Parts: sequence; structure tokens; C-alpha cells
Amino acid sequence: MGNFLAGRSIAVTGAGRGIGRAVALAAAAEGARVVVNDYGVAVDGAAPTSEVAEAVVKEIEAAGGEAVAVADDISTMAGGRRLVDVAVESYGRLDGVVCVAGILRERMLFNMSEEEWDPVVATHLKGTFTVFRAASAVMREQRGGTLIGFTSGNHQGSVSQANYSAAKGGIISLVRSAALGLHKYGVTANAVAPVARTRMSAGVPTELSEIGEPEDVAAFVVYLLSDRARDAGITGQVYTVAGPKIAVWAQPRELRSVYAEGGSWTPERIAEALPGSVGIDPMPMLARLEEMARAARAGARPNG
Repeated sequence: MGNFLAGRSIAVTGAGRGIGRAVALAAAAEGARVVVNDYGVAVDGAAPTSEVAEAVVKEIEAAGGEAVAVADDISTMAGGRRLVDVAVESYGRLDGVVCVAGILRERMLFNMSEEEWDPVVATHLKGTFTVFRAASAVMREQRGGTLIGFTSGNHQGSVSQANYSAAKGGIISLVRSAALGLHKYGVTANAVAPVARTRMSAGVPTELSEIGEPEDVAAFVVYLLSDRARDAGITGQVYTVAGPKIAVWAQPRELRSVYAEGGSWTPERIAEALPGSVGIDPMPMLARLEEMARAARAGARPNG
């Protein structure tokens, strides 16, 4: 076992499988005491069971680590609160939370039902909020801690996952808000956009050109949880981890602007000024869709 996180108390949601499990195991291997949370549901959020969280705790204990299971649904305020309470009750403090839990319910926007929208947004976005909300109160008093949310490259948009994309975009804004609001208390907040082989990525219809394993993502998360990341001033950032690749996303900013002569606009004046002066910022995902369509017409499997 290492000591990168020696003495730390870390809570991980969605830790029963995939990336969450890899994060829990990696944190424990680096000396952290881990609260393993997983509601134990299928990819679509159905059929919960507490066995998956308990199985990971047994793995950690078998390797000489210390862990406790929490099978609560973190899409509820009570579930998020209980995760944090168990960490504090078990280990006396909470040094980091990693919100990996998520589900998928794919549907085209014009066919998406409320039953397909609400649970996805609740699990990803609200589930991150409930844990951040409870954890930040503890970390504020401690004058330190780390919040990590999980987003996706699909925050740029998605053909058939508007619910998932909206939630993942919201997580980025939540992370940035947490970074701003908690900075003076010594609390950092960052987001990770993983590209890894999991049960959720198994259904991607394209051949991903850059993809890694859950363990690649886990190593990066362990770093973000450490003093080394804090000392480097890392907060309010979004990182992609795809196998050997690590990339940072740009912060939102205005690209170009134009001002109305005389201080006011009319639709006609906008039509004349906007295309040449302000223009657009092309959507990379839209260009990729067009490439995929061309590949499909040629009978090839498109690259993602």
C-alpha cells in the first residue's frame, strides 16, 4: 500500500462498479479510509441492491485497508447527508468526496418522457449536489477538503442523451461555483470527464479513438484528492482522462463582441452586423456528427 492519501477519509459514490470501484480501491491502496456508496442499480437505475457496495468493502479489507459501505440513494438529500454523516462518525472527519454515481436512459429529445428525464438528472446532478452540500458544510468547519464531480465530454451536447448531457453540464457549473464559494475555506472543487471501458460506455455506437481503463481515471482522482494537487492550486478545473491522455478544458469566456452605434439595436442592424463581426463558435460535436454520417453512408463504423 502507498501513502499518497495516508490518514484521509474519502467518500465515493457509485463505488460498487466501474470507475467508482476503481477510485475506492485506489484511494484505499494509498492509505485512505473509504466510505463506499452505491445504490446498486442497473445502468437504467432499476433494481437497487446493497450487495455491490459491501463487496467492494470486503475487497478493501482483504487488501489491508479500511472501509465502510453506505447503500443509500444519493439523489435524495437524506442519502447525501447520510454518506457524509457515516464518514464523520466512522473516521472523525471527511477530507474528500468523489461523485461518480450515474445512470443512463437514452431517448431522442422529441420522444423523451419525464420518467426518462428526471431520474437521470436526479442521479447525476442532484446526486452531486446533495453530497457536495453536506460535505462542504463539514469541510468549511475543517478549513479544508476536496470535492470532485464527474462530468463527460457529452456536456457539449448529445444526439440521444439530452438528459445526461444537461446533467453533466450542470455538474461543471456546480463544480465551478463550489470552487469560487469555498476557496476562502481551503476547499477545492474539480471535475473529471473520463473516457474508460465501463458498463455505461459499452453501448457507445462509435469506435472511440481514445479510451482507457477505470484504473487510469482512479490514479488521476487520487492525485486530485492529495496535498500535491492542493499545493499546485488546482481548483475549478475540468479534466479529461482517456488512457494515457490527460487534458484540461478551457474556462468559459466571450470570444468576440460588437457594440451598437448609438447604444441600441434593431433586428435589421443585428442581421447586418452579427455574421461578420461576432459570428459563431462552431460546434465540434456537430462536425463530428457530419463525419459519422459520411462514414455510415460509406458502410464504415464511425470513429468517436
